[in-house]
Amino acid sequence: MLLVDRMLEMEPGKGGKGLKNVTVNEAFFQGHYPGRPIMPGVLIVEAMAQVGAVILLSDPNHKNKIPLIGHIEEAKFKRPVVPGDQLITTVELLWIRGSVGKFRAVGRVGEEVAAEMQMIFKLVDKDPR
Repeated sequence: MLLVDRMLEMEPGKGGKGLKNVTVNEAFFQGHYPGRPIMPGVLIVEAMAQVGAVILLSDPNHKNKIPLIGHIEEAKFKRPVVPGDQLITTVELLWIRGSVGKFRAVGRVGEEVAAEMQMIFKLVDKDPR
């Protein structure tokens, strides 16, 4: 499930910004919630993680790797994300040592913070053989 429509800015090894256009056609809105569609928090976190993944995988040193979520810290949801919103996520890579690292992500709708978190990840081989 792809939750990044476009990268707006990217500086490999440092950070970037990605965009998700939230439309009423998204399958998850069918039951979340009837009469009041709200993007599930777990999918907001996933959208922010995917922006981080694009930034990480743009680094040639991480070719043939997959970033896995290891730990989510300080996740906060400050406003609902609804159909018609543009979720713009800014990611800052805080550190990476070997195959483990941490980034901070903030998702905004307009000027309002919708969600924020820090995530520890591990880069693993795409092909386990």
